[in-house]
Amino acid sequence: MPGNGFQWHFVNGLLKSYLYNITAIKSYIKPSKNIDFYIVPVLNIDGFVYSWTTDRLWRKSRSPHNNRTCFGVDLNRNFDSKWCSIGASTNCSSLTFCGTGPASEPEVHAVQQLMNRLKSDILGFLTIHSYGQLILLPYGYTRNPSVNHEEMLSIGEKAAARLTQIHGTKYRVGSASHILYNNSGSSRDWATDLGIPLSYTFELRDNGTDGFILPADQIKPTCEETTVAILSIIEYLNEKYFNSASIIFSGTLWINLSFSVLIGTYYSLF
Repeated sequence: MPGNGFQWHFVNGLLKSYLYNITAIKSYIKPSKNIDFYIVPVLNIDGFVYSWTTDRLWRKSRSPHNNRTCFGVDLNRNFDSKWCSIGASTNCSSLTFCGTGPASEPEVHAVQQLMNRLKSDILGFLTIHSYGQLILLPYGYTRNPSVNHEEMLSIGEKAAARLTQIHGTKYRVGSASHILYNNSGSSRDWATDLGIPLSYTFELRDNGTDGFILPADQIKPTCEETTVAILSIIEYLNEKYFNSASIIFSGTLWINLSFSVLIGTYYSLF
């Protein structure tokens, strides 16, 4: 959910940076032909509008609860993944209110419906938040690792190293429950439990100096470095699934194996 000045502008900048790289750099042309992207630039549209008109740092949705005495659900605690079991609140006045049930919010329900329909084709799920300079792996609801934790950790560390090369920004990589905090009902964990091979949360700049009010002059460099990190993940998937697939499978199945990535933008409290 874009709830601050930085993320108001980040999505547009990231897409511009990605489109430039994917068309101008020869090594990215092949992956762009193999890959389909499903991009959700603003998941929490009602909260986004409210952050412009009323509350600069509003983070939840705007659904009414308790006879309209409180409003909004933390959408990243509303997914059907150990819903409201840890790191979430049943109090509708709380910033971490998990909703009235798993996927009770229409925004979350829509994403889950879309991904359930496409899940056999999806190889990666990325969700963009701020802040903390982290690349988070599953899980948030348990300290147990995911089935392919070591693979995901290696890919994430390479993406972080690529990111650092651009402007020197340092990111930490690890499971959310180990390097950030415990929370249940996140989209990242839900995508993993759905069977999506790679699922990451990017917590963007900074480390807390400006927090959610990141200066405007950091928007462009953040987009540049984040794009490079995302492209690193795309490169890995293209090498793993498409270079070998071209030898084994027919052209029709090649199309059916196309990689889909969904990017939801909403921030989580650091």
